[in-house]
Amino acid sequence: MLNDIHVHRFPGGTVSSGFEELLSARRKRLSEDLALGRLPHRNFPVLAVLAPVMTQAEGEITYPGDPMCLYAALSVAVRNAVRDAGHYNDLAPGWTRFPDLSYRMSVGEDGYRPYTDSPNTDETVFDPRVWDRAARERWIGLLRETRPRIVLISSVSPAHRYALDIAGLAKAEIPGVYVILGGRHVDETTTCVPGADTLMIAPSSTLAVMDDGRVPHVVDATVSGEAYHSLDLLMRAVALSVDLDTGWVAPSAVRPRLEDLLRRDGPAPGRSLITLTGQDAVHAYPQEGPRLDLTTLPSPYEAFAIRSRFPIFTDGATGEIQRTAHVMVSNACPYQCNFCSETAKLAGGLKKFSQTHAGVERVCEYVGYGAEALFFDDSVFWSGTFRDIAEFCAELGGVRRAAAGELDEGLLRSLGGEDGLARLRRLQWGAQLTVDVLVGLHRPEESATILDLMREAGCTYVYIGIESMSTQVMDRIHKNLRRVEGRDWAQKVREATSLVKSHGLRVGTSVLFGLDGETRASIDETITGVSELIDERIIDLASPNILTYHPATPITRIHGMTDKLDYHSPWVDNRKPYIYFEEAFPGVVSVTLTEDDLWYIHNETERRWGAIRNDSAPVPLEQDPRQAR
Repeated sequence: MLNDIHVHRFPGGTVSSGFEELLSARRKRLSEDLALGRLPHRNFPVLAVLAPVMTQAEGEITYPGDPMCLYAALSVAVRNAVRDAGHYNDLAPGWTRFPDLSYRMSVGEDGYRPYTDSPNTDETVFDPRVWDRAARERWIGLLRETRPRIVLISSVSPAHRYALDIAGLAKAEIPGVYVILGGRHVDETTTCVPGADTLMIAPSSTLAVMDDGRVPHVVDATVSGEAYHSLDLLMRAVALSVDLDTGWVAPSAVRPRLEDLLRRDGPAPGRSLITLTGQDAVHAYPQEGPRLDLTTLPSPYEAFAIRSRFPIFTDGATGEIQRTAHVMVSNACPYQCNFCSETAKLAGGLKKFSQTHAGVERVCEYVGYGAEALFFDDSVFWSGTFRDIAEFCAELGGVRRAAAGELDEGLLRSLGGEDGLARLRRLQWGAQLTVDVLVGLHRPEESATILDLMREAGCTYVYIGIESMSTQVMDRIHKNLRRVEGRDWAQKVREATSLVKSHGLRVGTSVLFGLDGETRASIDETITGVSELIDERIIDLASPNILTYHPATPITRIHGMTDKLDYHSPWVDNRKPYIYFEEAFPGVVSVTLTEDDLWYIHNETERRWGAIRNDSAPVPLEQDPRQAR
């Protein structure tokens, strides 16, 4: 397969001979079949799946959130299917209606959802959270019940082996199903050099492991990069390949239909890559269309319900953990830490909302969907730009103050009425900032002003990536950028966390063990340093993590792991102590750590950090220390 790769580009504006006639004939045929009752409806069943990274929940100390990577990837395709009756020529996927507010407010935190006779868009998602025997049985049952024509799977690298199992089960149960795989694993392992016809395929990519027989051929197409519009394009091509006699996708027809659409319409907006994975060849379609404006994309929650509840956000009166929506106003991180796959360099450039007003509109939209709290999942809140943070907070603060009095009728409608208005008044939110943004790039008074604005706009929580408290480690990862003689990284961490805490905000921190240069001494240095901040009540939450390799990150190459990553074998000995850390599996954990080190980190952080180590317990909001004075 990889010995026969074809890269195709189509500028658009040319309709192939017979394509319009084909479209017209299919529309006519469908209309006749529907009139005669040969086809019950024009929509075919489709399922979307987020492949989980865990095989068991025991010991796991992270918070399961909503599958935002999947929701975002589907957003354009689903909106076009629901809102534009003419978007699909004839047969269309079964995305016909968005969930109403009553449905949104009734769902629980469990990722499972029923698939009804007439499903709304949320009910077409399978989100198992863990991949165990019960999840496999549920998936098989759902396949038999719905008999989907298309299955879409989103997967990060640690979930890739389970994504392949999910795809394999779909192929076994539904031989005619067409499987499309996307997500960060495909993003990192299957790319095309911009402006060239050179395909970059990593050894751990889906294409590579299917090509050399390490796994069966269970994926028909992949989509990577800024895939919002290209997935929509591929879905239209696949829909045109559904045989009107059998009702199943004819895989051989997908390629000519995709090329017909590209000849007519040109490349999809953004930079992305579609690959069609035949048994003997790969056909690749780089999309280098108009630059994406993130504010024009549908919100991920438009078609899907908010289920997450983060213990960091609780109702002050009842103690109830609040329904928490994820928000993103940028696509990548402006920094280039060598262990991280979220950097702008790997994402093909940094993009963020072009107007802060759009961020406020998104907040109000999510409150209208039932959100009681929000967490901004951007690697750095508004990419660390203080001007944007200030503008956003000023407008959001103004809207919340207006909520106490007369409110614009349009905004009231977007909030879903009086209940939404009440949620806006009580709204809490959190965001991620970095040590360097707070105490390296700006003067203390500038950071203090921004933190005040954030709190006044409803922010109650700031999450900071500490990574390590060891200078020998931090000097190697391209994160401690603003260095000053006599002021080491640990001191900057103390300054940043203390500054946030002094402004009445709770402080969450992420710690990453196993970075380049890690030793047992540096592990102790980090655990002790964080313990001191906990003892002084500066940190409210500390999350211990283990470095696991992502295929495209520099540290993977530095440690010589590029050709050794196994994210495909169907069985992995995912045992203690690995299960205590998110995404940690034997074979992909940092080579600087032994299994004894993992046990040591788990036991010592549990002993010394206590309840501050993230678990399911609510985190109380303390009184603003400035008011206490």
